[in-house]
Amino acid sequence: MTSKVSARTKAALVGTSLLALAGCQQLSLARAVAGYERTLDTYSQTDSTITDVTNTRHADGREAGLISAFFGLDSALPKRNTDRVACEGAGGADGMPVIFTDQVDIRTLEPGDFRVTTSSGAIGRVTCLTLAPADDPGELRTALLGGEYGSIDDQPVIVAIVGNVLSLDGTVNFKGARVAVTPLEDGPTLVWAEIVPESDWELGKPATRLPWGGGSRCPVGTKQVVRVTWGGGVTKPAGGSAGEAERALYQVTTRGVDGVVKSRAPFALADLDDGDNNHLLCLDTTDTVSAVSFPAGHLTDPRKDLNPATAYSLIND
Repeated sequence: MTSKVSARTKAALVGTSLLALAGCQQLSLARAVAGYERTLDTYSQTDSTITDVTNTRHADGREAGLISAFFGLDSALPKRNTDRVACEGAGGADGMPVIFTDQVDIRTLEPGDFRVTTSSGAIGRVTCLTLAPADDPGELRTALLGGEYGSIDDQPVIVAIVGNVLSLDGTVNFKGARVAVTPLEDGPTLVWAEIVPESDWELGKPATRLPWGGGSRCPVGTKQVVRVTWGGGVTKPAGGSAGEAERALYQVTTRGVDGVVKSRAPFALADLDDGDNNHLLCLDTTDTVSAVSFPAGHLTDPRKDLNPATAYSLIND
């Protein structure tokens, strides 16, 4: 497998990474290049990834595809962070997080890989994209698209992958995947949950001070970590990251070795203060996790639409 990345893209990656380093000494150059700001070639409307990978199934048998696409903002991407992290001029554009069934290789992502179709049949224009702010270890499945691809009166209804987009491990190609778009007026829901491998826990690590930097980790003493992914970024209705009240509202269903099923709140909530669409549920049990749920009306998307009651089952995932 090979992929082609333009010189302009490489320069942008290095430049934004050095800016990140200047603002936060905790990040190494490798972390900044590979993990924080991933500014892509914002002018490429074609697929320049050259590959011989045609497999469309993950190792566990799941079809490689898209989990969700969320029409989160209509001509309202915030200028302050978007222009710096996604691409210059993206502030004020439409915003849509698109979530893959697995982590993706950033080198194979380009605006031209995505086709957004509206209810009228019009084809939107994706002008830039980024994996930030969802770029902590294990999170590289959410691409934030910026551009002009619909309105509240002619909303995007389908997102399709028309170019070669490869998984992070290089084993599957997402070309041909498609998913229906969640309408602008709908609130955010849980679209994914998974058990986080211990190698990615980083227990006790605080959030960075960067606007779209690394989120906080679970506290020392945690026995199991569950990552939940929302269709779009979520905050409290009054603004700000989720906290103790939201932790107590999460319910995790577990089954012990004795077969007893319990529902409990995580003892701590992490991956906070980084503006992304993920939370870490920190558990004090090693019982098997089967489902996660969250009640209606306590978190909002960037447009201030409240979440409905939502749940996700980990069984057979």
